[in-house]
Amino acid sequence: MNINRNDIASMQQRLTEYLTDQNLRKTTERYTILECICTIKGHFDVEMLQKMLDGANFHVSRATIYNTIELLVNASLVVRHQFSSQIVQYELKCISETHHHLVCTHCGAVCEIKNKELATLMNGRRFPKFSAEYYSLYIYGICSKCKFKLRQKKNNK
Repeated sequence: MNINRNDIASMQQRLTEYLTDQNLRKTTERYTILECICTIKGHFDVEMLQKMLDGANFHVSRATIYNTIELLVNASLVVRHQFSSQIVQYELKCISETHHHLVCTHCGAVCEIKNKELATLMNGRRFPKFSAEYYSLYIYGICSKCKFKLRQKKNNK
């Protein structure tokens, strides 16, 4: 999914509404970080985001990035993914709603898949006494590369 200027403006408006509702300051840093995130296709982590901001000559502290990402998660603009105990990544919520994730338990690789049947099944699902806002589906297993390497290792013994 490509993010266009209208999508960015809509997200900025949502951020403004959230900041106003929470009585938080509307800082340049928060809006610039959101704009930078909008240029990322797929998942990102804090280190990647900081490198992009530094590359754009916009220097902010790591703490500011962490705090802003947390704020964007709370504003329902960004989704946090915990693919393994060590890996925390993020992506725009509007992008995460269009795919699911295959996670290799051996190497940690993450592959995005689109499956209309799964999406239809999940979107039509109702839960008693619970209002779902969005979902993330992670399917854990072994990728073909790791499976091949494991088979080679087993055959060489």
